[in-house]
Amino acid sequence: MLICCVLIAACSSTPEVLEQVEQPVDVLYNDALATALNDDPKKAAPKFEEVERQHPYSALAVRAQIMAAWSFYEGNDYARAVAALDRFVELNPASEFVEYAYYLKALSYYEQIVDVERDAAMTQLAMQAFEELVRRFPQGTYARDAQLKIDLTRSHLAGKEMAVGRYYLNNQFYSAALRRFHIVIETYDTTNQVPEALHRSAETYLALGLIEEASRMQQVAVYNYPDSIWTQRLNELIADPEKPAPKGLFERSVNAVTSIFD
Repeated sequence: MLICCVLIAACSSTPEVLEQVEQPVDVLYNDALATALNDDPKKAAPKFEEVERQHPYSALAVRAQIMAAWSFYEGNDYARAVAALDRFVELNPASEFVEYAYYLKALSYYEQIVDVERDAAMTQLAMQAFEELVRRFPQGTYARDAQLKIDLTRSHLAGKEMAVGRYYLNNQFYSAALRRFHIVIETYDTTNQVPEALHRSAETYLALGLIEEASRMQQVAVYNYPDSIWTQRLNELIADPEKPAPKGLFERSVNAVTSIFD
């Protein structure tokens, strides 16, 4: 019976779990860094996390946290990168790497932006993250690049509104089209989408028989964008409302928007 009990106990026991060997902090960190530099960020991330696990109060632990987040980012694991960066900022608000953490978080959203025909939620998150970076570090290392990407994301969001507006216009949903075009004119007034928004608004007003409103759009366009091709088209449209739009104009405008991030 004793032998049987021993055999049963042996069969029912769980497999032995190998314990991770405790190593000096510099050995762990250098191994993780070498893995990252050898273009294998997915394997490097858990190694950097192991540095913090074994040596949470060491000088390299903070650096390992930001490097783990970077490794997730380089490995295109953006969700884990954002989570790691949020945790880093929460735990190390006074760290010299906080500005970089905000920048890397914004890039994690930015890298996931798709064309204007798709959902713009990620574009909105990227813009907000870059705006937060500029607000906190207006003279920082990444402020200039962040501002550039803010402008690009705003143009992307404006392009989304224009794409929807053109769809409504082509299907004669004039009120809905005007709402979209006016969002671009009023909310995204610094983007390169505004001249077309003015043109499309005037086109919509003419379709509704509102000649005075169309002329007002023309005046705004001539005053603010005298050299724009869209202002030229608008002048021609007002002069001859019955003249059809040039062939391929709609397609060129769509291509111009979707090429912003190419």
